[in-house]
Amino acid sequence: MEFHHVSILLEPCLEALQIKPDGVYVDATTGGAGHSLRIAERLHDTGRLICIDRDDEALENAKTRLRDVWQRVTTVKSDFREIDRVLESLGLPGADGILFDLGVSSPQLDHAERGFSYMQDAPLDMRMDRTQKLTAYEVVNEWGREEIRRILFEYGEERYAPLIAAAIERERAKKPIETTLELVDVIKGAMPGKAKREKQHPAKRSFQAIRIAVNDELGAVREAMDKAIDCLNPGGRLAVITFHSLEDRIVKAAFQQAAQGCTCPKEFPVCVCGKKPKVRLTPRKPILPDEREIGENPRARSAKLRVCEKI
Repeated sequence: MEFHHVSILLEPCLEALQIKPDGVYVDATTGGAGHSLRIAERLHDTGRLICIDRDDEALENAKTRLRDVWQRVTTVKSDFREIDRVLESLGLPGADGILFDLGVSSPQLDHAERGFSYMQDAPLDMRMDRTQKLTAYEVVNEWGREEIRRILFEYGEERYAPLIAAAIERERAKKPIETTLELVDVIKGAMPGKAKREKQHPAKRSFQAIRIAVNDELGAVREAMDKAIDCLNPGGRLAVITFHSLEDRIVKAAFQQAAQGCTCPKEFPVCVCGKKPKVRLTPRKPILPDEREIGENPRARSAKLRVCEKI
């Protein structure tokens, strides 16, 4: 696969990380390596960039994309929820900056064989790590109707989740649903006419939900946020780009909890819990793409960048 990936919120990310030439940085979601390249270009040979991804094709692409700065780069195949173990395995006590770009990379969406797209026909797959066992095929054809309804509603915020789950159950009773466009047809057939006339593709929310379930994306984000904050050196920055409200709520809550400190009731005259803030929010509100970036790359429209600094 050839990666043609446009990095979102690139300059704000670089500014947020406050890159030191001799620092240790982690791109926990290497993807197309666009962010990685710009981070590594700002490092001296005494600095180090750790590139993590669970997609073998992304890591292979990174070797090519980062060839001019390769002496500063270490690539690691891992789930980003294992960021603490990755740093420990490399003998690194902490990082001066960590970046998470939680969007699905453009090549995964655009290349039909990966099964992420509702616009092209392909086997139902959607795995970011193609060595894992669970695929979209198993979710669609083997999970119970109620569980499918739940993930469509919770992960896709799909208001027609009960109708779609029932339609999937009916269709797979006749024969397995094997490809992306077969699933699109089932979803469209379950939805009322007014829903199919909306600007957004009728299958978008359902495909998002199934992809999240296949890759346990929300569980990974919850686990990774706390670990990443603990992995930062004092003064280190954590920058996280989210693309939908479910991820953003998790990141926002993790940042706020880490920034909170004392949890004693307000009526207590003195603190007895002893908890102190781990981070400060820099800034307190998310950073959004400007109109120029949205015009050049419509996928940036839903992006939010949240940043915190280790105290």
